[in-house]
Amino acid sequence: MLVPLPSPLGLICLGKLYQVLTSFCFVSMGNGVNLTDGLDGLAGGSAALAFMGMSIAVLPISPDLAIFGASMAGSCIGFLVHNRYRASIFMGDTGSLALGGGLAAMAACTGMFFPLFISSGVFVIEALSVIVQVSYLKSTRWLYRGAGRRIFRMAPFHHHLELCGFKEPLIVASTYLISSILCIFAGYIGLISA
Repeated sequence: MLVPLPSPLGLICLGKLYQVLTSFCFVSMGNGVNLTDGLDGLAGGSAALAFMGMSIAVLPISPDLAIFGASMAGSCIGFLVHNRYRASIFMGDTGSLALGGGLAAMAACTGMFFPLFISSGVFVIEALSVIVQVSYLKSTRWLYRGAGRRIFRMAPFHHHLELCGFKEPLIVASTYLISSILCIFAGYIGLISA
């Protein structure tokens, strides 16, 4: 029931809220990875980097769980090597929901929810873009009596970037760069929190 946070805050006991936070993480991470799985290699590479960040974050608390995270990252990298650009194998819901569940399980077993949301920042942004788009569309449909407005050309956000003229490999490479930075930051936050 304890959640480790960086130095000024320390350990926080959530009590029964821990189970609510755990349930939220399983649902949100599964859906976040599933929504990100729209371009070749986008979900797999981002998940590999998120697992690396979580492995570093949970290492002081549970070395066995860090090995699990590193193994999941390795399996994602193997999937990417086999399934390069112009993918021939579709990950689908089964793979993406399992990856999201694995990330959430690492956080639930150690209390490292803060590093989870940092290392999974790409998944959080993709899920938030869908939530914002649907909410705005429904509220403007009600305001303008049937003709809803949109914030993005298409949700999730990576499809918006495609419609803005960015090529798929550029979007994926940029996402990997952002995920790498978030991975390092999440690992650092996890190490100073433990």
